[in-house]
Amino acid sequence: MWFANFFTAGSITMVLPFLSLYIETLGDFSDSYVQSWSGWIFGITFVTALLFSPIWGRIGDKYGRKKILIMSAIGLGLSIFLMGFASSVWELFLLRLFMGIFTGFIPMSQALISTQTPKAVAGRVLGTLQTGSITGTLMGPMLGGSLADAFGFASTFQWVSLTVFLSAFIVLFGVKEMKVKISDDQDHRSYSSKEVILHIVKHPVLLIVMIISTLIQVAHFSVQPILSLYVAELHGPVNIAFFSGMAFSAAGLGNLLMTRRWGKLGDKIGYIKVLIVLLFIAGIVYFPGGFVTSVWQLMILRFLLGVSIGGIIPVRIAYIRQEAPLSMQGEVLGYNTSLRFLGNIIGPALGGMIAGGFGISSVFFVTSAILLLSGVILLGAWYKHEYSGRTARTLTHSRSS
Repeated sequence: MWFANFFTAGSITMVLPFLSLYIETLGDFSDSYVQSWSGWIFGITFVTALLFSPIWGRIGDKYGRKKILIMSAIGLGLSIFLMGFASSVWELFLLRLFMGIFTGFIPMSQALISTQTPKAVAGRVLGTLQTGSITGTLMGPMLGGSLADAFGFASTFQWVSLTVFLSAFIVLFGVKEMKVKISDDQDHRSYSSKEVILHIVKHPVLLIVMIISTLIQVAHFSVQPILSLYVAELHGPVNIAFFSGMAFSAAGLGNLLMTRRWGKLGDKIGYIKVLIVLLFIAGIVYFPGGFVTSVWQLMILRFLLGVSIGGIIPVRIAYIRQEAPLSMQGEVLGYNTSLRFLGNIIGPALGGMIAGGFGISSVFFVTSAILLLSGVILLGAWYKHEYSGRTARTLTHSRSS
């Protein structure tokens, strides 16, 4: 699964640095038009992804996840291949919409590994798995930018699709899924969708963690679609796709270095504590992005952002693994993925509108505020429902003793 995630993440991120630049080649458009459509085209993928994630999660809980992963890889590869033939903004928009049906490959792989991993080491194992997608994310933008500069945008889409198809073959021949046996205990019995939702609602911190998934994605993805335009503004038009890839990859490098360490720390001291700290660090790091004057300054901040953002996903999934019974985890993770994709929809549209109306720098300030707010919300929920309750129980036990 590590290698499948590596190729899938690398392939998807290969096209991100030049997606907005590709839009510019489809017509004679104004800067504000390109910025706005960059947001919509980037985000529309996640509309269908939002709708399909819980469905795939429930099917995975019932029938296994391997077949779904193979279908996802084939669908992603076909979508990316056809994007190379798009002749209008609307064609690209519709292909990105279709792509969303199959976008849950990496979250589904996380669910597969999560359900077959002991709770005590879930953070470390998921962190290790994530280094596969991070390594792909790290290499993809640089390679994609170089290919786009050398061969053009359309040809790059077509070549990139081949590595996504490779992920399908890796899963087909290299992954053996151990089926979960259904029994009467809490971890293995069958749950209805209503019971799954009630379980989430009755665990306030779990609910807040899932809601914050949306806010994190809103923050992170408000910058993503306009990042290459910001690089062009800072650096100029020379080798723009390559330098955009470098900016994307800088965050991936920080991710790669720290994600397993954050997961291991979460296993040791608690996932919520680590998640709160990471949210505050990410919020602080995003703010100065609006003041940079060179692409190298932006890359340094992107690296520091990757250091913090890298731990958020494995720590969050490990916490869900801890709080949800095994046989409902796929569906719970599906709802969490849907909430993430909701943020992926809102974020690019919000970033595009803010950039079009107030300038690209202002997007970084809004992003910083959203992440800091997320940290405050989670800190309050954790203190109220877990920390204070545990402290009160400890005091009561001491007095009775």
